[in-house]
Amino acid sequence: MAGISRGTPPEPPQASADPLVTLASLPGVADSVDSVRKGVDRVYGHRVMRRRSNEVTSEAALRGARGSAALSGADWALEEVRRRTDFGVEGEPRTVGAALRLTAEAGQLLSVWRQSPLRVLARLHLVAASGGGRSADEAGRAADETVGRPRLGKEPVDEPLIELPLPDADEVAGRLDGLARLLLAGSEAPALVTAAVVHGELLALRPFATCNGLVARAAERIVLIGSGLDPKSICPAEVGHAELGRAAYVAALEGYVSGTPEGVAAWIAHCGRAVELGVRESTAVCEALQRGAA
Repeated sequence: MAGISRGTPPEPPQASADPLVTLASLPGVADSVDSVRKGVDRVYGHRVMRRRSNEVTSEAALRGARGSAALSGADWALEEVRRRTDFGVEGEPRTVGAALRLTAEAGQLLSVWRQSPLRVLARLHLVAASGGGRSADEAGRAADETVGRPRLGKEPVDEPLIELPLPDADEVAGRLDGLARLLLAGSEAPALVTAAVVHGELLALRPFATCNGLVARAAERIVLIGSGLDPKSICPAEVGHAELGRAAYVAALEGYVSGTPEGVAAWIAHCGRAVELGVRESTAVCEALQRGAA
């Protein structure tokens, strides 16, 4: 992982009993984990969640998609996302449509993720890169050959937000394989740590020709749901990442890629703060639903 050894593939899981636990022990990470856990517990304990959790989940998905699209350059108002339907065209509408499709797809891939994270990442890229108006499979067949697979050779990458040095295709393949093996081996590390590493590694690698940021944030969402931290998907970290801003996002990622303990810890803390802001967003949704029902 970039957060352990910059520029080299991660060691096989057996080389360390649990590398993610090592990251969890970095200074300040335990405090971030504890703060996130308390915040998530509070929103799950809200009285509205007992009766209207599906509504909160739906609203969190919409707001999460809006946040992820904003970080990829399509910073639309929430009501604009809610009312628009023309997501098949190029430019910002296509980005917003991709974010919406990914958010809807993430919760359907949990069982596959536990068996084959790389298969899920390929599926996420297919969903993101496919256009509207057709099924993902139909669009994938019609799309160019880079869709749904990691890049090869010197294939270019369109990810304007991230300007860090781009690993070559061989390094990408090795590190993706190492990340998958690490996830399949299982870990006792907190969900926040695993989610932050998956998110950070995918952004550092940018394994696909397009949509890497959208895919990385969707993968973070899958880890948070599948770990049991946020099983109903009501704590949209994407909202928090967008609220913290693109500059802070890139700066925190640079810390992760640096491989220093301080940099990696700062990235995990940044992801934790994003989850907390997502919690705040859904708490506000709960309060609004409660006022409307009163």
